[in-house]
Amino acid sequence: MSERVMPGRTDGLITLVAADALWVDLTADSAVPTASGAFTRSPARAQVRYVLLGGHVVATVRASNGQWSVPEVEVRRAAAELNAVGMDRQDLVRIGPFRGAPRQECNEETPLRWRQRIKGELQELGGPERAARREVGQLYHLAGIDWRQMLVEQTREGTQRTWWLPRAVVRLLDAAEHAETQWVQAARTRRTSAAVTEPPSRPRQAQDADGRQTTSPEGPTASLRPYNKELEGQLYSVLSRKTGTSGRVAGWACAVCRTAPATVLDHCHEHGYVRAPVCQSCNTQERPDHLYSNDIRVANRYTRLFHTDTDDWLRHWHRCPGCRARTTLPLPHLAAWTAHVACRSLRPTHRAPRGRKPCGVLRVSWTGSQKTPRSCMFTVAVDFCSSGEHRVLARVPYREAAERFRAWLAETSPAVAAAAGPDRLDGLPAQFRPVIADTSGEDLELF
Repeated sequence: MSERVMPGRTDGLITLVAADALWVDLTADSAVPTASGAFTRSPARAQVRYVLLGGHVVATVRASNGQWSVPEVEVRRAAAELNAVGMDRQDLVRIGPFRGAPRQECNEETPLRWRQRIKGELQELGGPERAARREVGQLYHLAGIDWRQMLVEQTREGTQRTWWLPRAVVRLLDAAEHAETQWVQAARTRRTSAAVTEPPSRPRQAQDADGRQTTSPEGPTASLRPYNKELEGQLYSVLSRKTGTSGRVAGWACAVCRTAPATVLDHCHEHGYVRAPVCQSCNTQERPDHLYSNDIRVANRYTRLFHTDTDDWLRHWHRCPGCRARTTLPLPHLAAWTAHVACRSLRPTHRAPRGRKPCGVLRVSWTGSQKTPRSCMFTVAVDFCSSGEHRVLARVPYREAAERFRAWLAETSPAVAAAAGPDRLDGLPAQFRPVIADTSGEDLELF
């Protein structure tokens, strides 16, 4: 029988069983589904002095009676922050499987590795349906979040399965993984400092609600710092080879959403310049959905890239000095913009319960490349259109698409447009197409 939770008592410690009940009760109306067992079932880490709740680390302490406990106020704070998270179940991020993806190193002290946990469980059980039917006592949660209720499985060409989660949940889990890493690093630093510089001493004491003495570790004080153009103008081929780069990236907040911890160093594949450190969610959102090397599907996420969050993304893309000097976008992004924005009025629609709905699936392909702009041509089409399986809407030359984008940029984001152009850049030669040095031997010079 679980311990009764006292709603009015927020200044003391409660047992892990009571904390489980409190967590589920407080988050019952959250947009993000939560799971019981956040404190008592794997991957809970109560016996190593912390538990993950949402994107937060909650310290655990051992009372004089030997029971592990947590501060009730911390559980309530984590629940309140989770309840404030909005979630769009249609805004999905692919979490795997990825062909040829690097395998993450295992670390016993930082066990969340949520992508690997989901992949391992689904592959072991044969899919989300069987995972959902596991016995209740064996269900796995991730940072107190029930990922099975939100997992979406898609099948392409009848064979390849992919797994997706809402973007808000991906950001929460990324934040939890980062918070856990920071906690472990801070705890390891404290242990090392205490062993070298301090004589043995009694552990820090705290009192529970009954006045008993308990042991309580200090939480990590490290916080994410905002990105302030520290890597501007540097080539990714050079920076990626330097030791310590990945650790440096992990200390920044994502330069786009500015809320989640950065995990990757985004760079321009055309010019080779570093843009900024970004979180996995934003990096996935920006990545073009290639069907082939010169053919992309224009998904619904482009609505955010070119409409709701336009300023943030245009500013991010123009962190590349080459794109900023040319006042354009990399070829796949310019192709997506041409299809999604410039050719929007050409897309057929059909009746729907709420007005009219765009027909089919929008797709854009191209011949040639940005290296030869005179011969490069975009073809915008709709797949699975009711008037024809593949209906071509327009063919737009690369140069015309670039000119349309410059005019749209000046109207949509004047601040970004004002900073663009060859005469706005002091660090590059004053010519329309900057020459990028090839430092890797992989033919990085594009202009």
